[in-house]
Amino acid sequence: MEERTAEQIANELRENVAQLEAMGRSDLLLQAIGVPTLERLKMEAARGRLSRLRITADYRFLLVDMDNQEVVLQPVHKAVYLLFLAHPEGIEFKRLAEYREELTTYYMRVARLMDKQKIEESIEHLVNPLDNAINEKCSRIKKVFGAMMDVYTSSYYIITGHVEKHINGSNHIWYERLKLITLPRHLVIIEGPPFFPVRPATE
Repeated sequence: MEERTAEQIANELRENVAQLEAMGRSDLLLQAIGVPTLERLKMEAARGRLSRLRITADYRFLLVDMDNQEVVLQPVHKAVYLLFLAHPEGIEFKRLAEYREELTTYYMRVARLMDKQKIEESIEHLVNPLDNAINEKCSRIKKVFGAMMDVYTSSYYIITGHVEKHINGSNHIWYERLKLITLPRHLVIIEGPPFFPVRPATE
């Protein structure tokens, strides 16, 4: 059998989809595609509609391509968000204590008028693996973005989970339960001197 290219397969699929739709058999189409694949396709479609995220010099979060709507978050939520923006590779919640200094730096920048002791107390709750504070902050971030866009688009902006499998030799397997923001970093614009490697503001 002649080997077909990906483009040829896509063209055949397009024709088959059109035939099934013309026959009114969307049920068979969904069955053939499968719900997990459909969800991934919706995610991929949302990727093409993502807005740039501008972080201003005074730490306002603006969705540039959504009429500069502001993502209204408290300083602690902004500090957490900045930490995960700075680490696209992801961070395990249980290892947050290793990022204490960096998280404190972000918090102090976005909450310049807040008492330093209160900031440090808040950080202690966030990095304590036995405390639920970090989950609460991530839930709040998810809720705010979820109120501004559909679930597939917001999934790129929120702090979400990703499991990475590691194999050392033939017997030792372990998993990293990472949390990360999947928003492509070229869509993040920092006004003023960038404090982590993303695209500086040019507009």
